[in-house]
Amino acid sequence: MPRARFQYIVDFSIPMVVSEKFSLLIPDQRAMVNDYFFDGKLFSYALSLEAGKLWAVFIASDETEVMEWVNALPLTRFMHYKISTLTFYNTVTAHIPNFSLN
Repeated sequence: MPRARFQYIVDFSIPMVVSEKFSLLIPDQRAMVNDYFFDGKLFSYALSLEAGKLWAVFIASDETEVMEWVNALPLTRFMHYKISTLTFYNTVTAHIPNFSLN
Protein backbone atom coordinates (compact mmCIF):
# COMPACT_ATOMS: atom_id res chain seq x y z
CA MET A 1 0.00 0.00 0.00
CA PRO A 2 1.50 3.40 -0.97
CA ARG A 3 2.39 5.78 1.83
CA ALA A 4 0.27 8.88 2.29
CA ARG A 5 1.74 12.08 0.90
CA PHE A 6 1.42 15.44 2.64
CA GLN A 7 2.33 19.01 1.77
CA TYR A 8 4.89 20.86 3.86
CA ILE A 9 5.95 24.49 3.60
CA VAL A 10 9.53 25.37 4.43
CA ASP A 11 10.09 28.98 5.48
CA PHE A 12 13.75 29.91 5.00
CA SER A 13 15.39 33.09 6.33
CA ILE A 14 18.08 34.31 3.96
CA PRO A 15 21.10 36.14 5.42
CA MET A 16 20.95 39.92 5.02
CA VAL A 17 24.51 39.94 3.69
CA VAL A 18 25.11 37.32 1.03
CA SER A 19 28.67 35.99 1.02
CA GLU A 20 30.67 35.01 -2.05
CA LYS A 21 30.40 31.34 -0.97
CA PHE A 22 26.60 31.69 -0.95
CA SER A 23 26.57 33.33 -4.38
CA LEU A 24 28.81 30.66 -5.90
CA LEU A 25 26.38 27.93 -4.79
CA ILE A 26 23.29 29.52 -6.38
CA PRO A 27 23.64 27.59 -9.70
CA ASP A 28 23.94 24.30 -7.77
CA GLN A 29 20.87 25.24 -5.71
CA ARG A 30 18.86 26.00 -8.83
CA ALA A 31 19.88 22.71 -10.45
CA MET A 32 18.84 20.73 -7.38
CA VAL A 33 15.54 22.64 -7.13
CA ASN A 34 14.83 21.78 -10.79
CA ASP A 35 15.57 18.11 -10.02
CA TYR A 36 13.15 18.23 -7.06
CA PHE A 37 10.43 19.65 -9.33
CA PHE A 38 11.09 16.97 -11.94
CA ASP A 39 11.04 14.20 -9.29
CA GLY A 40 7.71 15.45 -7.87
CA LYS A 41 9.22 16.36 -4.49
CA LEU A 42 8.79 20.11 -4.84
CA PHE A 43 5.48 21.79 -5.64
CA SER A 44 6.41 25.49 -5.47
CA TYR A 45 9.42 27.69 -4.77
CA ALA A 46 9.29 31.44 -4.13
CA LEU A 47 11.96 33.99 -3.21
CA SER A 48 11.71 37.53 -1.84
CA LEU A 49 15.13 39.16 -1.58
CA GLU A 50 13.44 42.27 -0.20
CA ALA A 51 11.99 40.29 2.73
CA GLY A 52 14.99 37.97 3.02
CA LYS A 53 12.69 34.97 2.66
CA LEU A 54 12.45 31.83 0.59
CA TRP A 55 9.41 29.56 0.68
CA ALA A 56 9.20 26.03 -0.70
CA VAL A 57 6.27 23.62 -0.70
CA PHE A 58 7.31 19.97 -0.67
CA ILE A 59 5.21 16.83 -1.11
CA ALA A 60 6.47 14.07 1.18
CA SER A 61 5.49 11.16 3.38
CA ASP A 62 6.67 12.84 6.56
CA GLU A 63 8.65 15.76 7.97
CA THR A 64 11.83 13.68 8.24
CA GLU A 65 11.81 13.15 4.47
CA VAL A 66 11.43 16.91 3.94
CA MET A 67 14.33 17.60 6.33
CA GLU A 68 16.55 15.21 4.36
CA TRP A 69 15.74 17.00 1.09
CA VAL A 70 16.13 20.47 2.61
CA ASN A 71 19.46 19.63 4.23
CA ALA A 72 20.75 18.30 0.89
CA LEU A 73 20.23 21.71 -0.75
CA PRO A 74 23.56 23.56 -1.13
CA LEU A 75 22.37 26.86 0.40
CA THR A 76 20.58 25.45 3.45
CA ARG A 77 23.70 25.68 5.64
CA PHE A 78 23.59 29.49 5.25
CA MET A 79 19.91 29.81 6.26
CA HIS A 80 17.58 29.13 9.15
CA TYR A 81 14.38 27.30 8.30
CA LYS A 82 11.11 26.10 9.77
CA ILE A 83 8.98 23.26 8.40
CA SER A 84 5.19 23.30 8.80
CA THR A 85 2.59 20.79 7.66
CA LEU A 86 0.01 22.41 5.42
CA THR A 87 -3.66 21.70 6.06
CA PHE A 88 -4.35 22.66 2.46
CA TYR A 89 -2.65 24.54 -0.36
CA ASN A 90 -4.66 25.92 -3.27
CA THR A 91 -3.24 27.22 -6.50
CA VAL A 92 -4.48 28.09 -9.96
CA THR A 93 -2.92 26.43 -12.95
CA ALA A 94 -2.27 28.80 -15.84
CA HIS A 95 -4.54 28.10 -18.77
CA ILE A 96 -2.65 27.72 -22.04
CA PRO A 97 -4.86 27.77 -25.15
CA ASN A 98 -4.70 24.80 -27.49
CA PHE A 99 -2.50 25.25 -30.52
CA SER A 100 -4.38 25.23 -33.80
CA LEU A 101 -2.88 24.40 -37.17
CA ASN A 102 -5.65 26.33 -39.01
